[in-house]
Amino acid sequence: MATLSGGEAHRRPTMADVAERAGVSRTLVSFILDGKPRASEETRRRVLAIADEIGYRRDAAARVLAQGRSRTVGVLMDVQQMFEAELVTAIYPASRTLGYEVLLSANLRDQSESGFVDSLLSHRCGSLILLGPRSSQDYLVELSQRVPVVVVGRRLAGLAKVPGLLATVRTNDSKGMRMAVDYLVGLGHQDIHHVDGGEDPGSADRRRAYRAAMRAHGLADRITVIPGAHNEMAGAAAARQMLQAPSLPTAVLAGNDRCALGLLDVFTRAGVDIPGQVSLIGFDDSRLSDNPRIDLTTIHQDAETIGARSVEMAVEFLDESRTEPADVVLEPQLVVRSTTAPPRR
Repeated sequence: MATLSGGEAHRRPTMADVAERAGVSRTLVSFILDGKPRASEETRRRVLAIADEIGYRRDAAARVLAQGRSRTVGVLMDVQQMFEAELVTAIYPASRTLGYEVLLSANLRDQSESGFVDSLLSHRCGSLILLGPRSSQDYLVELSQRVPVVVVGRRLAGLAKVPGLLATVRTNDSKGMRMAVDYLVGLGHQDIHHVDGGEDPGSADRRRAYRAAMRAHGLADRITVIPGAHNEMAGAAAARQMLQAPSLPTAVLAGNDRCALGLLDVFTRAGVDIPGQVSLIGFDDSRLSDNPRIDLTTIHQDAETIGARSVEMAVEFLDESRTEPADVVLEPQLVVRSTTAPPRR
């Protein structure tokens, strides 16, 4: 077996070690490890086997310097958001299919978002995919003049005029909310409340769309927006607030699925029949929503397609096949499950 011996065993194997043992040039080893068709199949197999035997791994940082540009995409995510976890699950295979690596960073709400971005950049990420960033648009525009940026799940105003390499990939939040209101009204509901997402990404568009849809159905006097956030605690707080009111609405639209789960938990513990007394709709269609014990009616966002398109945009910026800003908007779908029904007469 081709192993390092003596004092060599205590250092990290190098490409030169692989070349020496395989009896080929260092350049040919580099071509083989990069997957370039410059060697016979027999030589390729021998080089890969020796690299594996001595434990050689490519130094990503050194490779970046040698190539002159990064093949790493930095991804920033909120680890508490289930839907963002599903996006990351789609981003990894999409990146590797295109020959890029992924460097992942958590985005913690009690710390500076820009600090996590700077950390990704310090690791020589060539482009960034930011999942639901909360930073100001001015910051995102400034950042896109330093490195290509893809913002996921958030609409940016005046994107076409942005001077940097900035793209958005998102679901049509407004259309999704209109679909939810239309569906509930079609079932016969009129007292429809909305627990919004506060300052979280996408919340403003969903809130505006709820108000507009209610007005379009002649229900302007029934509009009720309860301030919230995209988490279970906000949904639980909103449910307790509604339980203290003289009467319950017949339907509630949550800002996202996590908020809906908080509502569902408090309502059911209080003996409220879902959907007999109150119909409930979420937004995202995260995998937990399809759990048989939850079975949440929700607005579906296609995590796999959003993840793949985000990677495509980031790579197009890197290989310079795209030099202008872009806004990729995907269509939502209404997924009807067991938390909605016509109101009781």
